[in-house]
Amino acid sequence: MIKVLNLKSDFPIFTAYPDLVYLDSAATSQKPQIVIDAVTDFYTTKNANIHRGIYKLAEIATATYENTRNEVAKFINAGTNKEIIFTGNTNQAINLVAYGWARKFLCSGDVIVLSEMEHHANIIPWLRLKEEKGIKLIFLPINKEYRLDYLSLPPLMSLRGEHDSARRGNPVVNNKTYQIASPAESAGLAMTNRIKLIALTHASNVLGAINPLEKIIPYFKKQSPNAKILIDAAQSIPHIPIDVQALGIDFLAFSSHKILGPSGVGVLWAKEKLLEKMDPLFVGSNMIRQVTKEKATWADLPDKFEAGTANLEGVAGLASAISYINKIGYKNIIAHEQELTKYGLEKLRQIPGLKLFGQYSSKNRLGIFSFSLPGIHPHDISQILDSQNIAIRSGHHCAQITMQVLGVPATARASLYLYNTKEDIDKLAEGIKVVKKTLRI
Repeated sequence: MIKVLNLKSDFPIFTAYPDLVYLDSAATSQKPQIVIDAVTDFYTTKNANIHRGIYKLAEIATATYENTRNEVAKFINAGTNKEIIFTGNTNQAINLVAYGWARKFLCSGDVIVLSEMEHHANIIPWLRLKEEKGIKLIFLPINKEYRLDYLSLPPLMSLRGEHDSARRGNPVVNNKTYQIASPAESAGLAMTNRIKLIALTHASNVLGAINPLEKIIPYFKKQSPNAKILIDAAQSIPHIPIDVQALGIDFLAFSSHKILGPSGVGVLWAKEKLLEKMDPLFVGSNMIRQVTKEKATWADLPDKFEAGTANLEGVAGLASAISYINKIGYKNIIAHEQELTKYGLEKLRQIPGLKLFGQYSSKNRLGIFSFSLPGIHPHDISQILDSQNIAIRSGHHCAQITMQVLGVPATARASLYLYNTKEDIDKLAEGIKVVKKTLRI
């Protein structure tokens, strides 16, 4: 068991706000002092642009930046550090795959497999490609146990007119309706070789479910051996280790700010042979080999995908975040969070009238608790909890298709990380009781 009080003391936010119960780590994590120090140290002792100057300070800055690339490569067991591309966030990383690879190689009628658990970051880029290129999308369903039913016949969803009315049961995102096709149509499509990409979240930011990639990936590789696999690891990598080579995937995307690092830094990992063929998403300085009046040629990997001046201090902070996680150890993080998740499920299930979305078992589950109270809007729950110094999220959590499946427009969501304690969960449970009393339900 981790000595949680020692961990909390590593995070200055809890010194600044001793009464804070922070339960929104699925949105962003708090930062340990070691990360804050790394950012400050970059500005005070290393600040210069990278990959340009040959003076000592510039070389120190470049070495700091490239050291983080090496650390990220080791962190996820990449084949080479050339496979690590720094982006602004997970959204940008997925967009790089969408517009650097999929737009270049996919044709009308090709299929991308998604799921009803996806964050909008792993839906909207593919919807745009659907409109631009006529690709088709299959959404794997969420079953009654709030798990991804990857063995069922997936419903094909096709974009209808923006002003068409939504039929009952058809998901609606930003006034656009996604119509579920017949099982026969879906089955015929799913069994073809037109599936070119499987793009799935590793863990749901609403339900906390950890998808069994060790089963899902071999299943799809058998069905569609030529398809590429992209995993959105934004929610999972803060809590469980990821080995891209062991998983046998092609693309991985995640963000720094969810794993204790600074905001404004994301990571795309992709196999070197795929990156060589992909087009850059952003173009300009630092990513070129030669420019003439007629054309430009791209730099070698990984510079080809990193146009302009990067978030240098943020990248430096990411290295310290990885160091902190490695020092604690995923084994300890998992054991601690599983204990907290089990405790949280027990406490929340004891509250009369509270509806909890997600499995009641702490196995294969993150400490994410989406819930509702009858007759109370999630925003009201959040505001009343905030008056008690309890920070949670309310809304659709950038997962409106998941909300459609759950049959609600929004939920309240509490989410845990390694700095949380059972006391935090106790305060949440008591705070919810205050919500009920205040609104008299």
